[in-house]
Parts: sequence; structure tokens; C-alpha cells
Amino acid sequence: MTQYIPFMITAAYLVVAVLIGFRAGRGHDMNTAEGWGVGSRSMSSIVVYLLVAAGGVSAYTFMGSPGWAHDKGAPALYVVVYLAYMAIIAWYFGPRVWELGRKYGHTTQSSAVADRYESKLLGGLTAIVGSIGGLAYAVLQTIGSAYILNVMSFGLIPIWLGVVVTLAVISIYLFRSGLRAIGLTNAFQGALMFIVAWLVGLWAVQWFTGGFNARPIFERLQTEAPEFLTLPGALGDMNYAFWTTSILISFFSIWQSHWIAWMGASSAQGLRRATTYLPLYYLVLIPMIIVGFIGIFEYPDIAKSDQVAIQMAVDNMPFIVAGLLGAGTLAASMSSSEPNIHATALTYSKDVVQPLFRMSDTKAGRLTRWLIFPIMALVIAPISIMEPASLVYILLIGYGFIGQLFPTLMGIFFWPRATAPGAIAGLIAGFIVTVLFSFVFVHPLGVHAGIWGLAVNVPVFVVVSFLTKPASRGTLARFFDDAPARELADDHHRPR
Repeated sequence: MTQYIPFMITAAYLVVAVLIGFRAGRGHDMNTAEGWGVGSRSMSSIVVYLLVAAGGVSAYTFMGSPGWAHDKGAPALYVVVYLAYMAIIAWYFGPRVWELGRKYGHTTQSSAVADRYESKLLGGLTAIVGSIGGLAYAVLQTIGSAYILNVMSFGLIPIWLGVVVTLAVISIYLFRSGLRAIGLTNAFQGALMFIVAWLVGLWAVQWFTGGFNARPIFERLQTEAPEFLTLPGALGDMNYAFWTTSILISFFSIWQSHWIAWMGASSAQGLRRATTYLPLYYLVLIPMIIVGFIGIFEYPDIAKSDQVAIQMAVDNMPFIVAGLLGAGTLAASMSSSEPNIHATALTYSKDVVQPLFRMSDTKAGRLTRWLIFPIMALVIAPISIMEPASLVYILLIGYGFIGQLFPTLMGIFFWPRATAPGAIAGLIAGFIVTVLFSFVFVHPLGVHAGIWGLAVNVPVFVVVSFLTKPASRGTLARFFDDAPARELADDHHRPR
């Protein structure tokens, strides 16, 4: 019976998450996009910090990155680099996004795009393209959750049932409390993950080496398997070009869910303070990658490398430690799945369905909550049950599509001359190239498909923008306060 203690601890986490998330929406109107979508812009800097941090540290941190360290070695460290870049993006753009949202009532990334470019069509397109990456990420997290329940239950819960259970639990509190549920559950999840990762990492090092110095692990690797310590890694499939461009496309990706999380803060100053300390949280990656390196020697023939950390815990660690790892990993998965399901439902309602069917804000606000169910049932659950690829590869594919929004988003902040036709043309061109180079001609020359997409997207965006008219004077004045922007607006209205 004691062998099921880790599973019971893991399952208990689901109950705690429901209780926290369900109560999070008290005192807020969840029938509005403002209340359900951005939490009435009322979350403290601590909650926002853990919301963003836990959203970035997900199933691939506890399962995917140890899995990559186990299979490939050094290529797993790409995660460390790109998360540092994402923290810089959040620190720089987050407060600006919050200010725009507060001033002009934006509730999604795509609503800001539609406002700046005066194009609901462009807003809808960015919602759809961005959702591909978001849904891929939600699939990744859901598969991770199902893996955890499967391993912790010793196979009693099959993958398909783990998918159903995870999504059912998320739907309860996400429907009830929206972004506030995500924020408060992520606060709890974030603290749990940080403690558990270091507890498990230190335990694994002590168990394997007899002390708390990880140096013997890498000395043994250098002697017995040095290919794990350099690119292209032990499998030879992560060359310098792909490793570098995977980091670049991650840097160029500003997620819809992150944008919405930024707008949930109570103030721009609080958001800036929260994002300043994000890199400290990302230290949580170090112990889990080391666990993956230990797994190279302890589990050389494991069937699913994404499960190496969980399997090591179940087989060797004290029941309570193993149970906490299960709960922490499940928390990591759910904390990143929730925001992407939420963001997709919100942007589909506000940026696709509402303009298409000319709905009122009231009807669109009510619809938003209900869209989570078809998204889960028709997209996330079926794909998750099929288990299409390793967790980190699913993530990389998602980044390729998210990255295609980058030129359009930069037109919001830096380039008044950017136009809706230019953004639409660039987005479509980049999307097509990314699809072709992700699934047909896979990553030519070892360069990530998303980077190839941007190589086409950016020049098309620039050329077509110069050939078409910019937005109106009033719109440009709201988004750009500098003299060149005003001059451009004035020039646009002069007789030609």
C-alpha cells in the first residue's frame, strides 16, 4: 500500500488546485472579458511574478529538459538561455503592454494589434496564428500531466485517462475564475515547484555521488560519454545552427498568454518589479537537468526519456519526496496549460467570433468562458492522447508560429509606418514558410523553420508597408508620442 503514497500525494494536489482556483474569482464579474480575461487588472506583483515564472517553467522543465539531458546532453541547456531572454522581453515590453491595455481597454494581444493597425482582419489572423503555438504548448503540458499520473499510479491510469482527468480539473476552476484562478494557482504551484526541484535535485546528486557536489557526474561523462557534453549532442541531431536558431525563435516569440498575464497586474510598476526577478526563479532548471544527466547512467534504456526524472523518483527516492516531485511536476504542467487554454478562448471570442458575428461585448464576454470546453475536447485532448512527439519538440514547433507575430508586434511599439496590409502579407508569407519547413522540408540547413519564416516575413512586411497607407492620424497619435510619428500622420493626410 505504501507504494501508492506518491500517487496519493500527487492526486491530492489536484484537489488543492481546484479549491484555490475556484475561490479565486470571488468578488469579480466573470461574465465579462475584463473580469474573466485579465482578472480586472488587480493582481499583486508577487502573484504576477509567480504567474509568469510558473507559466514559463512547465512540464518540459521537469520532464522534457531531463529527457533531453538524458538523450542528447548539452543541447538541453538551450532552455536556460532562452528563458533568460524571455525575462528580458517581459521586463521591457510588459509595462508598455499594461499601459496600452489600461488606456484603451485591450484584453488580448490581438485586440491591441487590431486597434493599432485599424484592422479586425489582422487581429483575427494574429489570434489564429498565435493560438497554434499556444495550443501546441497546452498539448505539451497535458501530455506531461498524463505521463505523471500514469507513472505515479504504476500504470493504473492510462495516458488517455490522465489527459481527461487533467483537463477536467482545469476546466472547473478556469471556467469559474479565469485569469485570477490561473494567477492564484500558479502562485501556489510556483512555490511548490521551486522547492521540489531543488529538493529532488540535491537528493539525486547525494544518492548518485555520496555528496552534494555535482562535479563527479560531469567527470564521469567526460570519461565515458563525452559526446553528451558538446553540440550536436549524443544523438547528433542538435547542431550549432539548430541550437542557436531555436534560441532565437524563442526570443522572438511573445506569447498571447504572456501578454494577457502582463495586463492582469495591478500596476505597471508592480509588473516591472515582478519581471526584474524572473531569472532568479529560472534557476529551478539546473537541478532537473542534472537529474537527466544522472539518468544517462542509471536508466540508459528507458522507453520514454521524458519520464526519466519521475521514474528515478518512484524507484529510488523516499515516498514523500517522490510524491512531492509528482505533485510539483503536475503543477508545472497545469500552470502552463491553463494560461494557453484561457488565452485561446479569450482571443477567439474577442478577436475572431465577436467581429465575425458582430456580437456585443456582453455576449462575447459570456461566450469566452464556454469556449474552453470545445478547445479542450476537440483539439487538446485528441492530440494529447495521440502523443505526437517529444515534449520539447512540440514546444519548438509552437515557437515557430508564435515568432511570426514578432514583426507585427514591433509595429505597435516602434514603427509608425507599419501598415495592416504589410503585416497581413508578412504574416501569411511567414506562416506558409514555417508550415513547409516544419513538416515538409524540415529545418533546411539545420536552421529552425520559424527563423526561415521570419526571413520571408520581415522583408514582405516592410516592402508592402511602404507601398500602402499607414493608420490614421488619431490612431498613430495614441500609440506614438514622438514627433516623427506625428509628422508621418500629417503626411498621410496631405493631398497626393
